[in-house]
Amino acid sequence: MIPPARFVLDTSTAMSWCFEDESDPYADSVLDALNDAGAIVPGLWVLEVANVLLVAERRGRIDRGQSEVFLTLLMELPIYVRDSVEIHHALDLLRLGGELNLSVYDSSFLLLARQTALPLATRDKRLAQAAAQARVPIFRP
Repeated sequence: MIPPARFVLDTSTAMSWCFEDESDPYADSVLDALNDAGAIVPGLWVLEVANVLLVAERRGRIDRGQSEVFLTLLMELPIYVRDSVEIHHALDLLRLGGELNLSVYDSSFLLLARQTALPLATRDKRLAQAAAQARVPIFRP
């Protein structure tokens, strides 16, 4: 069972909370909206967050301590991870990615939004355009 959520959260929005130079009013308002209700993410989101942090560490943008603090803060937010992906979802992901010229990774956010009938919180312009084509609304706090 999926806990109550108000929107699907993509990685681009969540990671902007970690880096001051990527912060913007949209991402800040999405973070504020989490106080009212939770967000849901595909299991891939956890891997993407960890990878962005690791790459940022390697490039000297942040250090391990900052990564750990950020992850601790994320864990305190009402973000629910849908960690089960069934093999039959692969066909849906291939179709959606093929139709919208997206990676399977980006398609997983759109598929979850469709499955849950929730809007998508994204700062990724290409994903937002694909969401419009797929008739998935963008979350507007």
